[in-house]
Amino acid sequence: MTYETIRFELEDGAATLTLNRPERLNSFTARMHEEVRDALHLVENDEAVRALMITGAGRGFCAGQDLSDRAVSPGGDAVDLGESVETYYNPLIRRLTSLPMPVICAVNGVAAGAGANIALACDVVFAAQSATFIQSFANIGLIPDSGGTWILPRLAGQARALGLALTGEPLQAKDAEDWGLIWKCVSDDALVQEARALLRKFAAGPTLGLAATKARIRAAGLNTLDEALDAERDAMRRLGRSADYAEGVAAFMEKRAPSFAGR
Repeated sequence: MTYETIRFELEDGAATLTLNRPERLNSFTARMHEEVRDALHLVENDEAVRALMITGAGRGFCAGQDLSDRAVSPGGDAVDLGESVETYYNPLIRRLTSLPMPVICAVNGVAAGAGANIALACDVVFAAQSATFIQSFANIGLIPDSGGTWILPRLAGQARALGLALTGEPLQAKDAEDWGLIWKCVSDDALVQEARALLRKFAAGPTLGLAATKARIRAAGLNTLDEALDAERDAMRRLGRSADYAEGVAAFMEKRAPSFAGR
């Protein structure tokens, strides 16, 4: 596919997907969804890819849905937003959270509506100090989609989730860090440098183990302790037989840097 609304780059196992409609604050259209889906398919099926970073071009990360792409005109037929969510946003969130590798998000400006929840669905979120997260759904009579009703209370607690969702007030990046919504708030100048440094680290890391860690922690809220212990046992059995584990132990014993093969 020829990309018109995103940029996709791959170097040394590190993939970068940049939302690229800066004139519209990288808001989603049907075309952008198709291109993101194609890029993530490549990420998922190319064994050379071992880590992914998502960011936005220009002055914002993503303003959510481009309302002009599915505008409801006065007196016109209503749009089935449930179909839109089921066709585009739900598969995107499911894919990001289940990719067998770490997914980093670098939020470089406003992340609003679905854009905020797509960012928060990533595994490690950096945000520039000037960035804001806005649950803007309440302003147009909707609910937080793209996993927002599930993600927000788990990260920030019910009281803060309700406050964000019902008021639509912007949340500054430093507050998002303090509330546990994101991994780290950094200066605007340091955002790309810090996010890319971690991306390169992940891309050179033991991908099988990182993917298993991601899967087990993401399942934590759904499992009992006994289920978690059993899943840990099974994962350790599988990972203990991997080449990456053997290399990690050998490197530790020989006091050298490991060279992991990844998945």
